[in-house]
Amino acid sequence: MAITTPGVVPASVLVTGLTPGWLTTFARFARRTRYEDLPEEVVARTRLVILDCIGAMLAGRREPEVAEAERRLGRTGRSGSKLLRAFLGGTAGTMLEIDEGNQYARGHPGIHVVPAVLALAADRKVTGATAILATALGYEIGARIGIASKLRVTMHPHGTWGTVGAALAVARLRGASATEIAETINVASSLGLTTSRRTMLEGATVRNTYAGFSNMLGIMAHDLVRSGFTGEVDGVGSVYGGIAAEDWRPEEMVRELGTRWEIARNYFKRHAACRYNHGALDALARIVAEAGGRLDPEAIRAIEVKTYVWAAQLDHSEPASMLAAKFSMPFSLATFIVHGAATLDAFRDPARADAVTRALARRVRVDEDPALTAMLPGLRPARVTVSLTDGRVFTAEALTNKGDTEDPYDAAEVEAKFMEVAAPAIGTEAAGAVARAVLGLDKAASLGGILELIDMK
Repeated sequence: MAITTPGVVPASVLVTGLTPGWLTTFARFARRTRYEDLPEEVVARTRLVILDCIGAMLAGRREPEVAEAERRLGRTGRSGSKLLRAFLGGTAGTMLEIDEGNQYARGHPGIHVVPAVLALAADRKVTGATAILATALGYEIGARIGIASKLRVTMHPHGTWGTVGAALAVARLRGASATEIAETINVASSLGLTTSRRTMLEGATVRNTYAGFSNMLGIMAHDLVRSGFTGEVDGVGSVYGGIAAEDWRPEEMVRELGTRWEIARNYFKRHAACRYNHGALDALARIVAEAGGRLDPEAIRAIEVKTYVWAAQLDHSEPASMLAAKFSMPFSLATFIVHGAATLDAFRDPARADAVTRALARRVRVDEDPALTAMLPGLRPARVTVSLTDGRVFTAEALTNKGDTEDPYDAAEVEAKFMEVAAPAIGTEAAGAVARAVLGLDKAASLGGILELIDMK
């Protein structure tokens, strides 16, 4: 029998597929790689990624929605399940838009992996070295799926390929075989969410749960495999080659595998806003410095931004919530000028309600420059022009975001950020203890001390 409807392939053809070569190679790589095989740069960066994610989780856990969800769903401490700990950890870690990311993957691999690793460590003895290895490997496969495919433009990257990253980290923590790792990858590939990009633009905070679900479902994926559940032969290829994404290039999954580590190409954030705003914020900071360290908001006639497509999309000047404000280019620039920096408080409701800030945001125009869009993903450019009422005009350009691989923050700056966001949550002394413990993680016999300090044990 024949099928004539376009795009429909008979099952007799589909089920004859073979395990893709990249999957076998990656699973074997993940199984055989030891902590001792990791380059020192990867170890150092992974420690910082774990620290950064913990900071974001601690700060986000203070938000009322997270606190209420924890009350309704159950505690994340001793009385909470590993699934709940992973879910709330990932959710809290994305609440304030301060977690690290990867420009090449076009997403945030770390916060999709670290909460799952911490949740597992609370139930079993996991050495610091093992946690570093599992985190680096989970980050690697999640980021590479993001690199090897292009998500549909209507989808938000949170909650998609991050599930595979969490699942691989969990499988590696539990000492899975290469065959089991491959099966876990295939099962996890089917468990990504139908995420909507509009959630971030509207400020719908369900978006913040996407990473939480990835961590939870990543743990479940490996539990399901050990229970006897199976995935399709090439789940990643199916989902990211036509369902959630397209332009699937499987060769990218193993290109320079073991020598080019994606976690070593990550970025850290200091502006508490969507990464797409950062180039313009960096350019604006140069303008403020050139103008003497401060701009009077009421002396600004107009602000014009030329940037790449995804940053230009964030043109709404009247955000209805804190999350929407973080995804508003006009508001981000306006609040930066009014507050002197894009801090956590610069996006909260009192700042968002400020009449001067709101008026200035309405004087910001954002346009795409196709030449700047063509520079993606290696560069994230923005050109900002500020025109004052006295006739003066200031212009500055940023080709990269501060914190990107090309212009990275050093370890001291990442540690300073951690203290800024974690100290208000758990106190300066406890935050300092967490920082010291994470930065010495490779020598730790367990994560128990860290988990006690952050109340996940």
